[in-house]
Amino acid sequence: MNVPADDSFGPWPWPTPDSDVRIAIEQLLADGSWGRYHGPHCMALCDKLARYFAVDHVHLCSSGTSAVELALRGSNVRSGDEVILAAYDYKANFVNVLTVGARPVLVDTLPERPVLNPDLLDAALSSSTKAIICSHLHGCLAPIEQLAEFAAKHHLVLIEDACQVPGARIDRRRCGSIGHVGVLSFGGSKLLTAGRGGAVLTCDAQLAQRIRLYTERGNDAYPLSEMQAAVLLPQIKKLDENNRIRRQTVRRLRNILTTDSSIRIIWDDSLDDESAYYKVAWLTDCATSTDRDAIAKRLRSFGLPFDPAFPALHLIHAKSRFRAIGELRNAAALHAQLLTLHHPFLLAAANEVDRAAKLLDGI
Repeated sequence: MNVPADDSFGPWPWPTPDSDVRIAIEQLLADGSWGRYHGPHCMALCDKLARYFAVDHVHLCSSGTSAVELALRGSNVRSGDEVILAAYDYKANFVNVLTVGARPVLVDTLPERPVLNPDLLDAALSSSTKAIICSHLHGCLAPIEQLAEFAAKHHLVLIEDACQVPGARIDRRRCGSIGHVGVLSFGGSKLLTAGRGGAVLTCDAQLAQRIRLYTERGNDAYPLSEMQAAVLLPQIKKLDENNRIRRQTVRRLRNILTTDSSIRIIWDDSLDDESAYYKVAWLTDCATSTDRDAIAKRLRSFGLPFDPAFPALHLIHAKSRFRAIGELRNAAALHAQLLTLHHPFLLAAANEVDRAAKLLDGI
């Protein structure tokens, strides 16, 4: 990869300066609501999220990780139960299953896509199966409707992890609202950010009540603060437009890159106008994760925010901690070959995107 020494990129800070967030913080200081247990902002955020996602119940919490745990507990997943999830997924989802005493059951992904393969669910099913965790990852939307049909047929709870894709839609429905229960993250790097925080979304009143009973211990054991809620509210208003810009950038990169490049964007034409990009998935032709990591390091040296993607769960956990279905070859390939491009770059100017695409085309 021969690139001139002065051909560097970035930086792209996140969160970006936002006058509406600044006004919200100034108002917090003026009225003192930043320091209250109970104020107007959390209530307003619950209402805003409920309307945006078209759900009946929103429970705010301290992180996306705690949101998944609460979704499992609200779904009555207990010791001895099994929970199906993809062998390529965020580590915390696996650990949350163990935390509630259940056993993860790992199935393979779709070929060259970091999402659960619904055709493998029958083989994973047992008398102990209680729930499925389905994650939308790196801009790739999972086949959630097929998963929902399977879950309904077998009386399972479908937990939809939409932490990476707030605002994305499948058949006009927001991701996070299609499963029995959805989860969001407001972590410091996320598309909606408050530094920390998360939310559980559901239309199931009993599930929501079980979460409230579990978290209420004289106070909220998994709280989101009034200050965090206040800075999230103005961001929701801009989410759809920012997602549109990010999709436009991904499309621009894809259109410029040639088939000769050794890395390529994982793309689904059917979801082109509906996805959201916290990360963009790129597939390399590397044989090992070490080779892939070297590409990421080289690209970061030019200021492009590329990183090695998640490790496959079956390759980082003892076999005694999970049940595996098949050889999990697709997940293992993603473990070795997948790169991700972080979203702040996707709001860059068109000329910066074009320059980056030309660099990437020369890898």
